[in-house]
Parts: sequence; C-alpha cells; structure tokens
Amino acid sequence: MNKLTTLVIATGNSGKTAEIEALLKNFPVKIKNLKDFGPIPHIEEDGSSFDDNAYKKASFVSRVLGLPALADDSGLLVEALSGAPGVFSARYGGEKATDEERCAKLLFEMKGKSNRKAAFECVISIAVPAGNALTYEGRCEGLITEKPSGTNGFGYDPVFYYPPLNKTFAEMSMEEKSSVSHRGKALGEVKSEFNKILVWISQNMPDTDKFNVIQGCEKTDIKIR
Repeated sequence: MNKLTTLVIATGNSGKTAEIEALLKNFPVKIKNLKDFGPIPHIEEDGSSFDDNAYKKASFVSRVLGLPALADDSGLLVEALSGAPGVFSARYGGEKATDEERCAKLLFEMKGKSNRKAAFECVISIAVPAGNALTYEGRCEGLITEKPSGTNGFGYDPVFYYPPLNKTFAEMSMEEKSSVSHRGKALGEVKSEFNKILVWISQNMPDTDKFNVIQGCEKTDIKIR
C-alpha cells in the first residue's frame, strides 16, 4: 500500500481546501491547510504578477512547514482598463471594499466603453522547501456586463459574462463554473499531471523516506519553475 504524501494548501479557506481534496481524492495524498498548523506569519501578496504571488505563498509556506505546498493567485484583467484590476483584483476599491462595491467601481470605470473584453486568469504554484516549484495556469475569456446579474459565486462573477454558455459566472451552477473557469482549468491541469507531481515531490523533498514514489510511475519531465 502506498504511503500518503502530505500536501499543504496555502490557505485557511475550508471551501477551497475541500474542493482540492475532492479533486485529488483518488490519489495517495493527504490534504492539509494552514488551520492544521500553528500561527504562520501573514504573507504579503505584493508581486507584480499572479505567478509571483502564487509562488511567494507556496514557497513561503513550504519552507516554514517543511512540506510541499500548493497556492494559487487569480484575478480579472479588463482590456479597456489596460489590464486592471489585475493583481489588485481583491483590493480594487480599497482593502475593506465588498464584492458589490468592487463590481460597482468596475462598472463605473467601464461606463461608455464599447470594448468590454476581459479575462479571468489563475496561476497555481506547487513548491517544496528548497524553493523549486511547478506552475500551472488557467484562463477564461469573456465580457464585462453593463450591470450585475446572478446571485451565485463571488467577486466579479455577477459582471463577467461567458458567451459560450450565455450566462454570467454568477448565473452558473458550481459545476458549470468549475468546468469553464480559469481556476477550474488550472486545477484540471494539476489533476491530469498529479502522478507526475507526486514523483517530482518525492525527488525534491530533503527526506525522501517521508514521501514515496508512486509504483509504476517513471521519471517524467514536467514544467519546473
């Protein structure tokens, strides 16, 4: 029987943890998050890109805990606003702004603009204590609406329209959104390569006795930071 590899999700969000745990349920992995450990210093997400922020979170948590860690960063890029809000998506309108206030600010900035093209992007980083990391990306293109529509989801979902389904993200079920969203695509890439990821973790952890190589898997070249 294969030993379980422990993977720390660099968040205290139980919903995000449960989503990843369900995604990887058929693999020999034990999922933990930051709430399973003692206090960890706050990580300032001050990178200039989603890649920077995801890697910073994953590598920091991995070094502190001595375990492989997974982190993600994502946001909305609006073409007519030169890519804003981008890495500031969660802070758009101020640190304490609500989702409704952020959407209202975005619609105000988009008033009168004919180019409504936008995209959600997500970067997932999986790091080990030495600093090595794997990177996975997902992108979903759509349009910014004239007004909010839908009550599901969170963030900018009510104002992000996805033409192939003729719905905003906030009008979609969780299953619909996961099948087309930026984060769903990035997680799908992680799942499709997870046997390779487990091998990579085993080969890059300082104490390989703690993390076994999956039987039957061969060493494979995968995208390394």
